[in-house]
Amino acid sequence: MSDLCVRCKSRGWCGGPCKLLANLKKYQPKIKLEFSGSSPPEVFVGRYNYPHVFTGVLAPDEHGNTEKMSMPESWFENKESIQNILSYRSQMIYSRFTSNIKKQTRLKGFMQEIALASKHVDASFKLKKKPTVKLDLNRHVAMIGNPAPLVSAKLDSNPKVKKKVDYLVNDTDAKSVTAINELHKSKIPVSNIIKVLSAGLLGKKINRKLVPTRWSVTATDDIISKTLLKEIRYYSELQEYRLFTGNYIGNYYEIVLIPGCWSFEVIEMSKKGFWNPKLAVWQDYEGYHPRKKYADSVTGGYYAVRLPITEYFMKIKRQASVLILREVKEEYWAPLGVGILRELVRDILNKKYKRFDSMDEVLKEVGKTFDIDKKDFLKKSKLLKERRTQKRLFDFK
Repeated sequence: MSDLCVRCKSRGWCGGPCKLLANLKKYQPKIKLEFSGSSPPEVFVGRYNYPHVFTGVLAPDEHGNTEKMSMPESWFENKESIQNILSYRSQMIYSRFTSNIKKQTRLKGFMQEIALASKHVDASFKLKKKPTVKLDLNRHVAMIGNPAPLVSAKLDSNPKVKKKVDYLVNDTDAKSVTAINELHKSKIPVSNIIKVLSAGLLGKKINRKLVPTRWSVTATDDIISKTLLKEIRYYSELQEYRLFTGNYIGNYYEIVLIPGCWSFEVIEMSKKGFWNPKLAVWQDYEGYHPRKKYADSVTGGYYAVRLPITEYFMKIKRQASVLILREVKEEYWAPLGVGILRELVRDILNKKYKRFDSMDEVLKEVGKTFDIDKKDFLKKSKLLKERRTQKRLFDFK
């Protein structure tokens, strides 16, 4: 259902009333042309008509702690249901305006101040028209609804900005890659790093520009994990097979760590349905050397789960080959962005794992949490195919 929502975009291809639009209408606030509220904080930069893109701030018509409306880290920590998350998203107004990615304006400056904040920010908005019942859906970020053209806006409270964020935003000589890695080392949540990058506040001054939110999500995950891999490739190889499992709101993961040097594969599957008469499969793979092409099958989810994997290897000071299997079940009926996948895999890797001494043993155990036959997953794997044809000394122990 998740990819039906992404492809269908509320056009009713499933043959019934759209759950997403029903939620949006149910929780949509009755907004006048002028309102005030607390942004979680959240900003959104579109990608269509680039370099002239829609840019704006999301905020509900209420004040107080609204972080739960925006942060995947909070959703996962509190094990929020899809219904709850959609209700949060439906209450926020996307007050937007058109921006050139490089040209500075008053409204763009307002949006950037919101993006810097680590906590909710009070603001007032004046709209040209009332919000429309419209959705912006993709796999990378959670539902964006209720767009309305913004005329003017102002801050009603001072944004709370982390010292490290403030320092790097003001360092106009540091490259964006350096800044992103420094923020990650300082334990700034990935969601906040994405907002600062998207708002065009990182990098050398001459290169700074707005980055569409969808691109900034993948760029942040990719940059951090690539940097960590530069060190991980020098670590000793793991000397045992490990199997991790876990799930959240219909996303079921089984993660296999295999003795050997770094390689990484993600295989995702979803059972057939109205919109897809066959088994839906998404797959991407990389070997020991850095990936050069975009993972255009799994897309943003590939980079979102590679980040916690590399964080785990940095923690245990080992490297291994990694096979990530994900089944998307019917209970995941609305796209909530790749942030929840990042947090889910982080949590899975912090839990107990099953240890095995051989490939045969671990593969016998794989697939017990899936409805889809594990053979459908395993026969697709490039990583397993390579291991079958290239024996290692460890395999003869």
